[in-house]
Amino acid sequence: MSVGIVGWGCKLPRHRIKLETIADVWGAHAPSFKKGLLLYEKSVPNADEDVITLSTTAARRALMRAGIDPRKIGALYIGSESHPYAVKPSGTVVAEAIGCGHDVHSADYEFACKAGSEAMYVAHSHVKAGEMVYAVGIGADTSQGAPGDALEYSASAGAAAFIIGKENVVATIDYTHSWMSDTPDFWRREHEHYPQHGGRFTGEPAYFRTTLGCANALLEKSGMKPGDFDFCVFHQPNGKFPMKVAKMLGFDTKGPGFETGWLTPWLGNTYSGASPIGLTAILDIAKPGDRIFMVSYGSGAGSDGFIFTVTDAISELQDKAPHTRPQLDENKRYLSYGQYAKFRHKILRNS
Repeated sequence: MSVGIVGWGCKLPRHRIKLETIADVWGAHAPSFKKGLLLYEKSVPNADEDVITLSTTAARRALMRAGIDPRKIGALYIGSESHPYAVKPSGTVVAEAIGCGHDVHSADYEFACKAGSEAMYVAHSHVKAGEMVYAVGIGADTSQGAPGDALEYSASAGAAAFIIGKENVVATIDYTHSWMSDTPDFWRREHEHYPQHGGRFTGEPAYFRTTLGCANALLEKSGMKPGDFDFCVFHQPNGKFPMKVAKMLGFDTKGPGFETGWLTPWLGNTYSGASPIGLTAILDIAKPGDRIFMVSYGSGAGSDGFIFTVTDAISELQDKAPHTRPQLDENKRYLSYGQYAKFRHKILRNS
């Protein structure tokens, strides 16, 4: 029996900030970000939104599609680098909030921006091994960028949740692969609020070598080539990197096959949620028989790759929960830099 996705859900904040608004404060040149990195605006979590609240909504939407009893979920994993607590799991809160009961294996994963795909990878492995009927993998972040740093122009927020099972599968997981190396291009030490990064080295040897290493190994393992896929989605630290790596691999970047999951120019970098959220946008419109190629990336550095095949069951579930694109494109509220700084706790009120 095939193992794969039986339900998916996404949650994006409605608040946005334009790059010009940030650039005006720091005297930076916003057009350089638009042209060089293909970034225009980003999502901003509200003052009461965090990884737990975003993950809970995304998981509830996945349940709406799957239509399963949450008490049958045997594991729930959340991958993030912005868990609200240093010592207290996010997963237990979300599992209880969605009604999983108490017989659940839960863990919080961290691996920079690939922690979400890590959660999906382990959830899939448990179900494939027959350890449980269903498992949930979530990628969520409210990512951080120091005031005035280049990361502030891209660090954003969002969550994607996937229920993995064997019955009523909407997208089979046909192949997986992981690739990693010790490449310290991005890090944040304990007690530091904002991460640091290697600047120009985040592209090469970090992002491109790792993403290509995983993608090429996955293509070789599957015996497939880029032309065999209807959709592809890659980690999106900005708009330019995923487009460049797709071209390097031989994928067509003009058209819905690439553009459907390419959200970062208007969403920002949702870190652990980046490629998983792109996958939700693809599943929202995919048709039976479509093949999807996905490769995540996390600094440090590693990538997880997946090949999915969409089944006949998908069309009945697509409209049972909010789609991703309307959350991105509609009902937006733009913030001033002051509002953004307050929501992101860059400005704290005296007690």
